[in-house]
Amino acid sequence: MLPSSPSVLTVNIGGAMATDHTDCPDGTGIDKRPVEGPVRVSSPGPKGEGRSGLAGDMVCDTRYHGGDDQAVYVYAREDLDIWEKELERELPNGIFGENLTTTGIDVTNTRIGERWRIGRELLLEVTSPRIPCRTFAGWLDENRWMKRFTAAAVPGAYLRVLEPGEVRAGDPIEIVHRPDHEVTISFLFRAETTERTLLPRVLAAGDALHPESREKALKYEARAAATVTKTSPGR
Repeated sequence: MLPSSPSVLTVNIGGAMATDHTDCPDGTGIDKRPVEGPVRVSSPGPKGEGRSGLAGDMVCDTRYHGGDDQAVYVYAREDLDIWEKELERELPNGIFGENLTTTGIDVTNTRIGERWRIGRELLLEVTSPRIPCRTFAGWLDENRWMKRFTAAAVPGAYLRVLEPGEVRAGDPIEIVHRPDHEVTISFLFRAETTERTLLPRVLAAGDALHPESREKALKYEARAAATVTKTSPGR
């Protein structure tokens, strides 16, 4: 059972390191470690230009990571604990490349557009799940990791910054807005990976939806409509 008071367990940042698991010349910033004291969080800029929303944190491959709609990556300690048992190894906070390791909040079932007040100033909005990549698989070095991570559908959440501010370990997390739709982090993750027939339904999340997720949903909807037209009687 989750604790009654959601909070930030640790704030994790990391620098660039070389790896064989990406073609990005700058390497990867996936190796995030907990830090003490406050860290400034703000909008980093558009994807392809902006990097991490946390001061001092590195996002290397801006083709796929970083930017305003993926400014902060969050993973729940409770979910890391489950992975620890399955993988039979210690998983310290930050090991999944998350900026914030949380406790007391069900990240998997947060809804797209849900807003979190963290501490006094910072306001974040949930945008999308993390989709596993080759760098993540190489970093964890676990057999069939991408397939296992995808099958579990516990991907953690990306958030955008609505109001900048500082964050530190121990800050309370208050859910100040929870939209009235079905599109949770888990739902959107499954729609984009293993259950693509769900894609048209993610549009219910409206403007809070990550632009790339909206584009996928609209393309799927258009293809489905074209297929129906071609197979209609008289065609």
